[in-house]
Amino acid sequence: MSQTIIPKLGVGTFRLEDDAAYQSVTMALEEGYRHIDTAQIYGNEEAVGRAIKDADIPRDELFVTTKVWNDNLNQRNFLPSVKESLKKLQLEYVDLLLVHWPSPPKGESMNTYLKELANAKEAGMTKEIGVSNFTIAQLEEALDVLPKGSLFNHQIEVHPYLTNEKVRAYCKKHGITVTGYMPFAVGKVLKDKTILSIAEAHGASAAEVVVAWELAHGLITIPSSTKRKNLATNLKSLGLTLSAADIAQIDALHCGDRQATPDFAPEWDK
Repeated sequence: MSQTIIPKLGVGTFRLEDDAAYQSVTMALEEGYRHIDTAQIYGNEEAVGRAIKDADIPRDELFVTTKVWNDNLNQRNFLPSVKESLKKLQLEYVDLLLVHWPSPPKGESMNTYLKELANAKEAGMTKEIGVSNFTIAQLEEALDVLPKGSLFNHQIEVHPYLTNEKVRAYCKKHGITVTGYMPFAVGKVLKDKTILSIAEAHGASAAEVVVAWELAHGLITIPSSTKRKNLATNLKSLGLTLSAADIAQIDALHCGDRQATPDFAPEWDK
């Protein structure tokens, strides 16, 4: 099994473009984040790369993730697209390379694009490989295709309104780390009365409570923000310990309120 450790709290860059992405990553690195998450489809790898370069932090202190977009899930485009990502990021390798969605537009088999994913690791373009937005059935197929023990991470939507417990349990059983994205459900859970009540009891913010809840479940999480104050607040969650009762109350908020629902999404596990 891999010895790679992902920093539990990273900074996401979804929906951040150009200068907004540059400033967010710059502030995050200044505040102490060392895990940065981006993707080809975000259109911000170049800005993220500039922020990383300008921060001048030793490469081995950083953990950088990017994701291969649907159009590139074929033998012709996969590796060239990763090379392009590395060029934009101004990096020799990323720490984690993910297949963003199991949705190649021309229906290429998982066997085809996951073998290219494994080839990217073999070529030294990435230290670890993983997937994102896969169902349990798709994870099973991926485990059959990829070299044993190489499926390192699965990135899925996880927040108090969508706990995704079945998929998380499957990953835990098979030694796959899980990154929960959209932890705040686009801000919805930050207004939740239960979460606000727990936050008040701890003298903390709703955001700190939500991030602490994700971490208490052994998840990695990647909230994003363009405000330095929010980036700093999210980091404070590393020092917040929720009680078992707090965690159970937040778990009970699950209502299947999924935010990421593109028309090419798989048929999700219920």
